[in-house]
Amino acid sequence: MRINFIVMPNPGIPFDEKILENIAESKELIQARIIRLQEQVGEKPFHKQEIEKAISVLDLTTLQGDDTEERVTSLLQKAQRPLEGNTISVAAVCLYQPFVAQAVAQLKDTEIKVATVAGGFPAGQMAIDVKCSDIQKSVELGATEIDAVINRSNPLTGNWDALYNEVRAFKTACGLAKLKVIIATGELGDYTTIAKTSWVCMMAGADFIKTSTGLEKVNATLEAGYVMLKTIREYEKLTGFAVGFKPAGGIRTTQQAMEWFQLVREELGEKWADKSLFRIGASSLLDDLLTEYKQL
Repeated sequence: MRINFIVMPNPGIPFDEKILENIAESKELIQARIIRLQEQVGEKPFHKQEIEKAISVLDLTTLQGDDTEERVTSLLQKAQRPLEGNTISVAAVCLYQPFVAQAVAQLKDTEIKVATVAGGFPAGQMAIDVKCSDIQKSVELGATEIDAVINRSNPLTGNWDALYNEVRAFKTACGLAKLKVIIATGELGDYTTIAKTSWVCMMAGADFIKTSTGLEKVNATLEAGYVMLKTIREYEKLTGFAVGFKPAGGIRTTQQAMEWFQLVREELGEKWADKSLFRIGASSLLDDLLTEYKQL
């Protein structure tokens, strides 16, 4: 029996720098944790139900400079019925702002969400008012989810107040749209900074925290994801608010998807293994999932 979880938006809490003072992550312990995870998952045979679940949490993405209406049309068609004879669809499509109206129109009779990147994607080096104007425009066009990228200079210099204020401004600009904050873990330097950045973004009202833009030199890693999942668990324990998680960038195989599912289930429980709280951002992963599915 499928259970649909109703997840309330995260309103955020007042900024409290004391929360950050005792955060210290051990690289050795984190790496050991991921080795255990990968040994546990191993090369187990896949099952159709697991692959269907993976498809259902996909944010099917195209973020190319040469995207066209025709390419987006093809993506949207694929998103709706990726498996022949099966009604399962992806959770969302994620594309650039010029294609939002097209996606909204083509998906109007489905449950698939329309997400777009914003906030000076991918570098995040842009004035906050311009970022917020970008977000507001996307919402006006019909986007229901905003993947907004932070200015990494704030966490890299320990300017946590500025990071909080930036994400808080994103939250206001989103209105009723879901805010997915991209923290770009591959550019944050160390696991302690990743943990602190995750905390500040959640305190500011992030509905999801997302690993990467997909365009950094280092994108989604299980180690960074593990750190983020721990902060999500701690944030819910403190506030009662459930924040979602989205790894993105470099996730191309069914095996990788199964490792992410296992990690989420072990750290946060089965409730999070649902599209309301877990997404995988990917462009080529769906093709591998479909290939594995057909072989079963």
